[in-house]
Amino acid sequence: MKSDPIDDETLGKVLEAARWAPSWKNTQCWRFVVVRDSSIKSEVAGSMISGRSGENPSANAIKQAPVLIIACAELGKSGLNAGEYATDKGDWYMYDVALAMQNLVLEAHSLGLGTVHLGLFNSQKVTEIIGVPEGFCVVAMTPLGYPDETPRTVPRKELSEIVFYEKFDD
Repeated sequence: MKSDPIDDETLGKVLEAARWAPSWKNTQCWRFVVVRDSSIKSEVAGSMISGRSGENPSANAIKQAPVLIIACAELGKSGLNAGEYATDKGDWYMYDVALAMQNLVLEAHSLGLGTVHLGLFNSQKVTEIIGVPEGFCVVAMTPLGYPDETPRTVPRKELSEIVFYEKFDD
């Protein structure tokens, strides 16, 4: 990503799109921490967990991007009906935050910004770095910036491989 700054109006549009995502009973359990400070971004980059091939390349994306958005969730708020978890899925905060992040990523793309959806990090470390209070957790992160190259198209499965009509069919 280029290090070109993202103006407040553009950033506001991206965050506004996330705000309008649907959520369980409109609980809106998400919270977003916007990080522009390079020292904090470097600390967060140090939380990335290495894969089989060694260092996680997303650490560099975090450091290079002008903005890092960290998505958090309020626990025990989503997925409840009459004070009890309503489904066998338990707390729905992951679903709700994912919907908000999808809106955020799509709006960013429409504005010419690039993102990298990140989940392979030490969430406890990030929690400490950005001061997430008890009752909340860090769910996902995305560096946000203007791409310095055209991203390659990644292969996608054919619809016939993922869509079934009337019943699930292998």
